[in-house]
Amino acid sequence: MTAADRPTALDLPPLDPLPAETQAYFDKCEDKLGMVPNVLRAYAFDTAKLDAFAAMYNDLMLAPSGLSKLEREMIAVVVSAVNRCFYCLTAHGQAVRALSGDPVLGEHLVMNWRTAPLDARQRAMLAFAEKVTVESAKVEEADREALRAHGLTDRDIWDVAAVAAFFNMTNRLASATDMRPNPEYHAQDR
Repeated sequence: MTAADRPTALDLPPLDPLPAETQAYFDKCEDKLGMVPNVLRAYAFDTAKLDAFAAMYNDLMLAPSGLSKLEREMIAVVVSAVNRCFYCLTAHGQAVRALSGDPVLGEHLVMNWRTAPLDARQRAMLAFAEKVTVESAKVEEADREALRAHGLTDRDIWDVAAVAAFFNMTNRLASATDMRPNPEYHAQDR
């Protein structure tokens, strides 16, 4: 594998051959998305790490929640904008475009989410996610009460915090390894 073919700047070749379950997962991604996201390819050197990452991602982003899939993707974009994570801004900005049907919303969230056309609930969620990202030690009961005032349950607040925390971790890993988004993301849903 050449440096240009690697999903990160690290030389961590994927297991060859991939275990059957991993290959089936990658085939499913190829069928549904038309590609295997580079974040998954990056983890393919260690299936235990890949499985842990995929399980956490799938639980946070796809499992039933009081937050819509779009709202969770919006949190991912706002956290990634604060952290300036190229990979996640590209991949999750595309997801915002796809889920919202709005080709501008993802970029609006990247540039300045406060000026985006959002409802009060979304604004409260994104402000909380940003505070978790920038100064989590200063989150206090008043911050949680602000979310409750917009109809979020304590379970929803957990989910906002968990999505924000997960993307803070993945942003740092992606930036530290120079993870590159798949080129396909850039043109999708525009």
